[in-house]
Amino acid sequence: MTAATVDAHHIWHPYSAVPGPRENLRVTAAKGVYLTVGGGQLIDGMSSWWAAAHGHRHPGIIAAAHRQLDVLPHVMFGGLTHDPAVELTGKLLDLTDDALTKVFYSDSGSVAVEVAVKMALQAQKGLGHPERTRLLTWRSGYHGDTFGAMSVCDPSGGMHSLWEETLTEQVFAPAPPVRGSSAAEQDAYLRTFGDHIDGTVAAVIIEPVVQGAGGMRFHDAALLTGLREICDRHGVLLIADEIATGFGRTGEVFATSGAGVTPDILCVGKALTGGVMTLAATLATDGVADAVSSPAGGGALMHGPTFMANPLACAVAGASLDLVASGYWRGTVPRIEGELDAGLAPLRDVPGVADVRVLGAIGVVELEQPLDDAGMTAATDAAIDQGVWLRPFGRLVYCMPPFTCTSDEVAAICRGIRAAVWTAVPR
Repeated sequence: MTAATVDAHHIWHPYSAVPGPRENLRVTAAKGVYLTVGGGQLIDGMSSWWAAAHGHRHPGIIAAAHRQLDVLPHVMFGGLTHDPAVELTGKLLDLTDDALTKVFYSDSGSVAVEVAVKMALQAQKGLGHPERTRLLTWRSGYHGDTFGAMSVCDPSGGMHSLWEETLTEQVFAPAPPVRGSSAAEQDAYLRTFGDHIDGTVAAVIIEPVVQGAGGMRFHDAALLTGLREICDRHGVLLIADEIATGFGRTGEVFATSGAGVTPDILCVGKALTGGVMTLAATLATDGVADAVSSPAGGGALMHGPTFMANPLACAVAGASLDLVASGYWRGTVPRIEGELDAGLAPLRDVPGVADVRVLGAIGVVELEQPLDDAGMTAATDAAIDQGVWLRPFGRLVYCMPPFTCTSDEVAAICRGIRAAVWTAVPR
């Protein structure tokens, strides 16, 4: 069998039937912002699902991987520890708010959310509230594809509606008002949000400032301040899922700290390793850890992934966080934001386009109608013809460029998006 036949008929790709609606492109190498595909190159306008924030094969990250691979690729974390985990933890603590003092490592963003949910529920038991067993979130959110994470994704507008009657029933407030809403609109929304808290709610979980795969919606940072006050008033915990927004994507190290808000629990992943390894982390305050560790809270967090704090992944993540700490992206992300805004502006008046929005190194074009499989294939191929790899979904044609993109490369990404949109909504 040819490689294409094996891939099409035997490999199950994400969010796809078998075989899928289009032949998958075979990538043979990656460097900087480019993927090598079929002898040519494509700009990775997605940072490979937002993870390769510093580009592919960044020399510092690759060197760290080689050093660690020769010494200790893996060891179990139960009863053992190692320098890469210790050093990475110190770097995470330096980048996050002082109140976040405990770090739990896991394999992926979805698992980081699962861990956060466990922490919150156990902490409430430890605080004397075993009746608090549900989470409150807002609609249009996305937190991952495992069952606990799916339960706090949008139950009707998201991608997990198939499981609606199987998942734990959580509490959903309306989607937050979009970025640029008036103070009066935000205040009214926060009052409505607070009304959803009853005696069963243990924690609030949200994606701060940018809701990702649930619709790529942006909201004002002021809402985070309001949510923090609501949680404090009701004695519930605030979980911030910064798996997509963390480490500079919105122009701040974290969207929460940029808003002056400290969550009780923080989930990070994706760009944590610069897109080289799979690793995530869930950070918590002393208060959460003490409550979980109390006899009433269970005495321990009962979770332990086999590859938890994998030394190779921790070493890679440490090198990635060195790049974050260097602050180089504080100059490039605002430039990328301005170039995306200018490059996508012509689409604002295109019939069939509902909205164009840009924040940090994120550019989104929202269509009035969702793309079917044929439309997604055509839009993707149109971007490829412009030398750009994009992954449209639903009503969205969007990009998450690496922070290392030059102005010319950002311009090419914009051309790719314009071509995809013009294909999806012919003029």
